Amino acid sequence: MKNYFKGDSTSVNSLQDITTENVTQDRFSYDDGSIDTNNGSDSSQNSSQKDFISNIKNKRIRNFLEGFKRAEHHDESSLANVDRITIAPSKDEPTEYPGNNQYQRSSPFSNGLEDDQKVGPDIYIDDLENKQQVELIGTTIQDEELLPGQKKEDSNAELRQTIKPRHVIMMSLGTGIGTGLLVGNAKPLAAAGPAPLVIGYGIMGTCIYCIIQACGEMAVAYGNLTGSFNTFPSFLVDPGFNFAVAWVYCIQWLCVCPLELVTASMTIQYWTTKVDPDVFVVIFYVLILLINFFGAKGYAEAEFIFNTCKVLMICGFFILAICIDTGAAGTDGYIGAKYWNDPGAFRGQTKIERFKGVMDTFVTAAFAFGATEFIALTAAEQSNPRKAIPSAAKKIIYRVLVIFLNTIILIGFLVPYDSDQLLGSGGSATKASPYVLAISLHGVRVAQHFVNAVILISVISVGNSAFYSSSRLLMSLAQQGSAPKIFDYVDREGRPLIAMCCSAVIAVIAFCATSPKETEVFTWLMAIAGLSQLFTWFAICLSHLRFRRAMKVQGRSLGEMGYLSQTGILGSLYAAIMMILALIAQFWVALVPMGTHTPDANSFFSNYLAMPILIVFYFGYKIWKRDWRLFIRAKDIDLISHRTIYDEELLRQEDEEYREKLRNGPKWKRVAAFWC
Repeated sequence: MKNYFKGDSTSVNSLQDITTENVTQDRFSYDDGSIDTNNGSDSSQNSSQKDFISNIKNKRIRNFLEGFKRAEHHDESSLANVDRITIAPSKDEPTEYPGNNQYQRSSPFSNGLEDDQKVGPDIYIDDLENKQQVELIGTTIQDEELLPGQKKEDSNAELRQTIKPRHVIMMSLGTGIGTGLLVGNAKPLAAAGPAPLVIGYGIMGTCIYCIIQACGEMAVAYGNLTGSFNTFPSFLVDPGFNFAVAWVYCIQWLCVCPLELVTASMTIQYWTTKVDPDVFVVIFYVLILLINFFGAKGYAEAEFIFNTCKVLMICGFFILAICIDTGAAGTDGYIGAKYWNDPGAFRGQTKIERFKGVMDTFVTAAFAFGATEFIALTAAEQSNPRKAIPSAAKKIIYRVLVIFLNTIILIGFLVPYDSDQLLGSGGSATKASPYVLAISLHGVRVAQHFVNAVILISVISVGNSAFYSSSRLLMSLAQQGSAPKIFDYVDREGRPLIAMCCSAVIAVIAFCATSPKETEVFTWLMAIAGLSQLFTWFAICLSHLRFRRAMKVQGRSLGEMGYLSQTGILGSLYAAIMMILALIAQFWVALVPMGTHTPDANSFFSNYLAMPILIVFYFGYKIWKRDWRLFIRAKDIDLISHRTIYDEELLRQEDEEYREKLRNGPKWKRVAAFWC
């Protein structure tokens, strides 16, 4: 049974106050559908709240809310001293719930409930007027413990109130459709060929699935921890390692915004090279600032529009590319796998060169898959994370197969790697994305302009998200004591104003777009972002391995975990090893670039700059703190603080109820549960 109450602030204001203040020891219980209080008083309610409660069709929920209102109006002064609310169980439920007893924060990316969300036995919130948000997720309500530097008023409060389910759906679908996929693939395609791209993305896709599982397990266990996966290594691995990885991750997102602005100016050069690129950088820079300074509402609406365009473009490209390849569109007739034979699937004359080509795709794939870990965090903060995380992981598989691998295969069928129009090829003059060339090279008119326009929108979308994320990450570092406290400042509108100004200043790097070295700047920025992503994923996997090791050494049962990774420690071990191999491979490719046999210092630093940055932060922390530990021993890892401990018997009962519900439900629900 899930019994914590969280209400929509615009509809049940007083009930939301109960969730943010210490609550009472007066007990509310219901028997045969009624609810009474110790103090038992019926006071008048304001009209909007009364209308909201009276229109709820479910009698038990309606009585539950009316009981709260009676208690509130009876003696408001007593609420400051209340410590607990206990809801008596129904006849079919156990009377005690020792687990699940901490207040869980709702996701800042979730403003509603999933269909068929369970409140109690045979009660579902599907009959609330206008889908008002009511969430019951535990057996007691406790005041959330504040971490050092964390304010009582969450700076993301505005975000929680303004981002709606339609925004969440489009954000999840549009994740990954950005510079890495639409533009960044041009360089490795020209350097290595189409087959290495497919292999590189496939390998990274398997790693992503394991990372999502590991991140989800720990996010459920430490749902109230400030910083989330950027904080896990601080108490599971080593504070110095956490400091270095967290800062490099923040720098990654600080670099992504100017990277996207540079990419936008390069994309526009497909149409014209007469206008100074910095003109377009100014336009997009101001647009991103305006969107973000409007707060979460402006950000959410902009992302909804951007992601809708991206998803529609990918769907349209998929259909059109198949038509071109089979000869149904374009002027070249049937193409099939022609370009996989001539000029070929791999670029290079020797096996070593071809193997190096595969290694060269890892950073591009990592950059394209960037921010996927946020999906696990969003799922972990849902009311039923044990169902939401496997569902999120399945969506990752479909995204890898459909959006990434399928479109990359089609690009390989339609764009020869030796085309001089590819961005990143020596003779490129048009600065074209491979998605644009896949259409324009085969005589299809007009469509390529629509694709290029959507690519431009996608680039601006990622830049917008990067600006938003970088400022919040900087604020999070300040809250954890890893950055100057000035970045923790939040204005009345809930915006981290100083952190946003810092992000805006760093984004000025984008004005290098007018330089003839524009493509080189693009390479430098993307290398920093891609390598930083590998560091973060490795830190997540290593934290999970250390967490499981500590659980074993300290004799803790895995049954007290709210969710267990489906891939277990073997999945995290596999992903961690692959991250190390990818870093080694990138070191090789950066030091001795494709097509050469001698070391190149300029190439090394432009492609491997994030590693020296990580080393500087790591040893800088060690010297400053005089902490020379390599890692925290498993027996010394704190497994109690900020961790939610669940009741094993209760979880087993919930699993059985869910399986029973599927067995007794329609067949389509069983099919949907398996595939979705």
